[in-house]
Amino acid sequence: MNKPTALVTGAAKRIGAAIARELHRMDMDVVVHFNASEDDAKSLIDELNRLRPASAHPARADLGNDNACESLIGETLAVNGRLDVLINNAAVFYPTPLDDLERSQWSEIINVNLKAPLFLSKYAAPFLAESRGCIINLADVHALLPLKRYPVYSISKAGLVMLTKSLARELGPFVRVNAIAPGAILWPEDVAEPARQKILARTVLKKTGGVDDVCNAVRYLIRDAKYTTGQVLVLDGGRTLY
Repeated sequence: MNKPTALVTGAAKRIGAAIARELHRMDMDVVVHFNASEDDAKSLIDELNRLRPASAHPARADLGNDNACESLIGETLAVNGRLDVLINNAAVFYPTPLDDLERSQWSEIINVNLKAPLFLSKYAAPFLAESRGCIINLADVHALLPLKRYPVYSISKAGLVMLTKSLARELGPFVRVNAIAPGAILWPEDVAEPARQKILARTVLKKTGGVDDVCNAVRYLIRDAKYTTGQVLVLDGGRTLY
């Protein structure tokens, strides 16, 4: 019952799944949150439990639901009675060009990308303080450089950066709160090759990053960055220098 425990939201695939695997390699038990991606979540949980029995646990929740955050923290605590790391990774990503913007789109994106991390952090805070744990928010380079046709997504990630800084002040000294802002790590499926090359041309290192870069940053912020809070680690190959 004393095993260090991490909750990763949106952990079924892509960067979330890679982070879950990294935390598992760090000898933590992992709560794999998902909403619609049940098959991917089950596959990941089976993979981790084959490596170490009873070390990965599912938690399904719609983070757009106001009651989901408190319930999700409760499910996490039921695993080992503790919480050491909260990774706010779940996000909604789709275009919202201004001419076609609907109020429902604003609500969906802001609720999942910004409101849920706030309230998950609120409910997790007492338990993270007890374990001297930390929160890592997955922001985006578009928190700093807005993405055309994605204003609501960009706003939500900019808000997440300020949430990181605000929570660092609210939850110190016992809970550290930091963020990671990836650039071209994993391409969205709808980004065509010419658009990818255009982005890379405006990236200092002229290449994409990998999920290992994110995992290395997560490991650093949890294990080594003991005097770091309220910071945003930008993993963009120098794209924000343009």
